[in-house]
Amino acid sequence: MTLAATRDAIFPRRRTAPPPPAFRHGRFALSILSDGALTLGGEILAPDAAPPARAALLARLGGDAAGAPVRMNLPLIRAGDELIAIDAGAGDAFQASAGRLARNLAAAGIDRRAVTRVILTHAHPDHVGGVIQPDGELLFPNADHHVGRVEWDFWTDPRFEERRPPALHGFARTAARALDAVAERLHLHAPGDEVVPGLRLLATPGHTPGHMSVELDGPEPLLLVGDACTHDVVFFENPGWRFGFDTDPDLALATRRRLLDRAAADRLLVLGCHWTRPLPGRVERRGAAYRLAPA
Repeated sequence: MTLAATRDAIFPRRRTAPPPPAFRHGRFALSILSDGALTLGGEILAPDAAPPARAALLARLGGDAAGAPVRMNLPLIRAGDELIAIDAGAGDAFQASAGRLARNLAAAGIDRRAVTRVILTHAHPDHVGGVIQPDGELLFPNADHHVGRVEWDFWTDPRFEERRPPALHGFARTAARALDAVAERLHLHAPGDEVVPGLRLLATPGHTPGHMSVELDGPEPLLLVGDACTHDVVFFENPGWRFGFDTDPDLALATRRRLLDRAAADRLLVLGCHWTRPLPGRVERRGAAYRLAPA
């Protein structure tokens, strides 16, 4: 199928903007919608970097001393009669430069009411804040929502603020509000669960306790890793560095290494939410580090 036909498998022809990047993977047709971008400071992107290396990295990513822009790439998957969104974006819950998913769906000619399922990789505000729109309406009002049971248990703990550091309290309130809003159509999952045929959930904990990646069957597996590897340039080149928003930094680091090692050994296709390119690539080893090569 041509690229144009792949796009038309997801998008109607009436649209007000160029269509987003789209590709086929086995039985699945995918497009990558933008939710805008975040600006992350060096203490979040690279807390382990020495100051000169951190400054050089921020400049290389198009930033300055205050931080660097980081994309929000959200896959939309057509699987037969199912239209599946991976995460719901930030809405108005994080930064004003994000929360663009609803308008970009409309610009692409996609009726958000046609989305049948939403898979939440984790419940950080830039991934679940958009579940509820600023006007109080659900972004995807007709969709079943899916999240890991461990993730649900963590963020909805009634004693969260007693047990967890203050830096997480606002995140927890956003997560609980979003998850409660879809409680009647919320499915809790264990690792390995298949949401639709050929689409499985993969445990990738550390960034959050119940973080899940999505694995799609095809000629080779395609891994949609969410924030299990938060940034391609930063953490492919520096796989031993921690990330400032990881709930369990040591577990997140081990998960990232395991994920990248598997992807490199098995020549898998991979795509992350905050990566610099909105299309999948292949992981290649470069000594003790890695490189993301275009697929």
